[in-house]
Amino acid sequence: MPAILRKIGKFTGYTAATLVGVVAVYLGTSWVLSRIPVAKKPYGGAETIPFFVLSNGVHTDLVMPVKNSQIDWSQQVRYAHTLANDTSLHYVGIGWGDKGFYLDTPTWADLKVSTAIKAGFWLSSSAIHATFYREADLRPGPDCVALHLSPAEYTRLIAYIQASFQHDAAGNVQLIPGHSYARHDAFYEAHRVYSVLYTCNTWANNGLKISGQKASLWTPFDTGILYQYRDQTGVH
Repeated sequence: MPAILRKIGKFTGYTAATLVGVVAVYLGTSWVLSRIPVAKKPYGGAETIPFFVLSNGVHTDLVMPVKNSQIDWSQQVRYAHTLANDTSLHYVGIGWGDKGFYLDTPTWADLKVSTAIKAGFWLSSSAIHATFYREADLRPGPDCVALHLSPAEYTRLIAYIQASFQHDAAGNVQLIPGHSYARHDAFYEAHRVYSVLYTCNTWANNGLKISGQKASLWTPFDTGILYQYRDQTGVH
């Protein structure tokens, strides 16, 4: 019996050491790659469209005007999809993430091991979270970067975001009914699968790259994005 216990102890120790090593490599790689900048690449035209990168401390949203000459997001992400149906809010934030995290984990206290495993290892589906904001809600600071896009840059961002939504046969985005965090937000079905290699912040970082903005080479965390804008946010 002692021999069996020793074998079990060795196996447990090796497993724990392997897991610690994998996590250490992941965190180290993410730190290094998130500090490697992708330079701003303007696509021409005056940068007049207000745009914000907004973090809640974990997750990053891309925030833009609800309506301009290029697109009216409220024709897809409708005010009526939210509990408040408040048309006085003129900005909309779009975020992408794991559906289980979004719908079943409103706070970290609600996180289940099964949800984390599914999210981390390509076993779950994804969703888009849309939140309407007032301009006063978007004050530049450590968690909010204020930028401006040219029409050409915004066109690229619009295409990227729209391609992330799942659409029905009529071309409409697919609302996930009965779910919201508060009164001004809604959830929608999305493409792609969340994983430790492609997180909500990876999605936002890629949106910045595609629209020609400063970004990290790769990052799974919001801190990687904010690091690239440290001169504007105070992040070090």
